[in-house]
Amino acid sequence: MRLFHITLRLARNPGTEFVYGDTARGYSLTAPLTDTGHLDLVAYQAAPRLCKVHRFSPGTPGEDGHLRHRGKTWYFDYLSDETSDDEPLYRLGEHSFRIGDYVTVSDETGRHLTYQVSEMHPA
Repeated sequence: MRLFHITLRLARNPGTEFVYGDTARGYSLTAPLTDTGHLDLVAYQAAPRLCKVHRFSPGTPGEDGHLRHRGKTWYFDYLSDETSDDEPLYRLGEHSFRIGDYVTVSDETGRHLTYQVSEMHPA
């Protein structure tokens, strides 16, 4: 399994309070990737407990959770017995993770925000 540490930082989001983005907000995650940079579902299924996420933003201690997969949807899960805190990732199975790529995350209110892959290295 090829696990990677990936950092996503809030990109420019016109029409929101984050018009210019905010590099102090984002996610750090550990996930298995294929040679093409896509999430590796088979590797994930072999060891889902290793796929973690940490949400960070100024003035908060952050929040730890897991990368999860259900049906065709990938999402961040912070409380395993709650679904109200889940943050779905828009079409994540189709997107690659490479420096500069963009990922859309639906926050806990359902609002779609765009993040940019800013860092990435093998775990």
